[in-house]
Amino acid sequence: MTAAAEVLAAARARGIRIATAESCTGGLIAGALTEVPGSSDAFDRGFVTYSNAAKVQMLDIRPDTLEAHGAVSEQIAAQMAEAALRHSEAGIAVSVTGIAGPGGSEHKPEGRVCFGISQPFGTHTQTVEFGAIGRHRVRAATVEHALQLLADALRA
Repeated sequence: MTAAAEVLAAARARGIRIATAESCTGGLIAGALTEVPGSSDAFDRGFVTYSNAAKVQMLDIRPDTLEAHGAVSEQIAAQMAEAALRHSEAGIAVSVTGIAGPGGSEHKPEGRVCFGISQPFGTHTQTVEFGAIGRHRVRAATVEHALQLLADALRA
């Protein structure tokens, strides 16, 4: 069974649906989940908010938070996951925002991805430094890690 299939099975077992809010992955997490036949009973929706304007318009991200912390931050990841939960019929939401590359800076290097997991009882965030392993590999590692975070949260 694939990681996505395991996540969907765990969501079904808990009787909840999943939402995603994605920036650097551009919908790849939602794509992995919906690749599984029958996923519509456990996957509700995905928000692809690649630009800051999309984050503000679709997910109610506060411009002052963007200004203070930047799009690649745990603060934004938390707001993204919380908004995906609010704007959906889901019981759990995962968010990702990061720098897939090429590029980055001294303060926000290539390969840094911030994750958020939100459920009605709380939100958790995490930052992972995948390193300058190339855009495709950072995005693939981000999808894999997001699915693992969902699986862990659904088992808790």
